[in-house]
Amino acid sequence: MNKWLQSTEHVQFKVQDRIATITLDRPEKRNAISQIMLREFHQALLEADDQRDVSVLLIEGAGKDFCAGFDLAGRYAGVAEEQARGDEDRYRGMVTSFDDDCWYMERQQDTLLLPWTVHKPIVAKVHGNCLAGGTDIAFACDIVIASEDARIGFPAVRANGMPLSNLWLYHLGPQWAKRLMFTGDCLSGADAARVGLVLDAYPPARLDSEAQELVRRIACVDSELLAAHKRAINLGLELMGAKTLQRLDAELDARAHLSAGPRRAQFKRDMAEQGLKAALQNRDAPFGDGMVRVASRESS
Repeated sequence: MNKWLQSTEHVQFKVQDRIATITLDRPEKRNAISQIMLREFHQALLEADDQRDVSVLLIEGAGKDFCAGFDLAGRYAGVAEEQARGDEDRYRGMVTSFDDDCWYMERQQDTLLLPWTVHKPIVAKVHGNCLAGGTDIAFACDIVIASEDARIGFPAVRANGMPLSNLWLYHLGPQWAKRLMFTGDCLSGADAARVGLVLDAYPPARLDSEAQELVRRIACVDSELLAAHKRAINLGLELMGAKTLQRLDAELDARAHLSAGPRRAQFKRDMAEQGLKAALQNRDAPFGDGMVRVASRESS
């Protein structure tokens, strides 16, 4: 086992019965993504892909949530996660230009899309909040299953930017993708399954057992065959433009950050004057509970 796996701060890693479980472990912050977590997540994915005794990966979140997105407090408040290195004049740090932002988005995206390029199948098990950057992680996986009461969406599109790895179109089709991107509204896990955003949804008490049974069945197949199946289907998505869209999406997100619109400006002021909680409340207030409720087709 690599030494880093014994001293991680925000990611747990274990292997049992050919299943590698990667747990986002920052529950006091609802597993919000820090740069430390992102680096450890990157390392854990590569470690699992490298180990011969691993056939399938399961990604989950510790505590009440899968992942509430990127840690906005650090970015918008200008709070560094690590001590200054003393060489900021030589290296990119704070974003000062459009190209800086593109570079920064691309570096983040490299890790968020790594589940796509890892050879082994990856299942995301979603419960609680799966928001913004949390959806970037989940939808880069091969299969997503969810608790029926999970909350899945990208509220940050209301004022902060757009998904950094944008696979919504390929899961949902254009109309549902636009419906969620235009409003930042969320779906429950049950409704996400109805529209195809996740494979299936289960009562909360069954989610763990259903996830374990799914990865157990996948692990029964030889790794080489699993890798061939994954790469064939992903190549099909690439032929439909999925990989090119991701490349362009990083630049589009940087472009979105240049918005001088009143809602984005207000969010920044609220962050500076009142803090993250108030900024999020003011951003989301016009949208009520922010949930989309999918009408039952059986009643029509």
